[in-house]
Amino acid sequence: MVRTLTAAVHQEEDWYVARCLELDVASQGGTLEEALTNLREAVEVYLDEVSQPTIEATPLVTSFQVGRAA
Repeated sequence: MVRTLTAAVHQEEDWYVARCLELDVASQGGTLEEALTNLREAVEVYLDEVSQPTIEATPLVTSFQVGRAA
């Protein structure tokens, strides 16, 4: 079964950190593509090893503005 999941990616110094929003799984890589590939592999391992994984509904991801610089 093919399932579409959502990844949030941010950069920390020289690394890209990718986190699956529906599962409690994260990974990293030196490039964006590497981080996403590593996340995909980590999610596949997680789903293979956990008998009844809890897959949360995809959260609403949006942006908003604030009045002052952070």
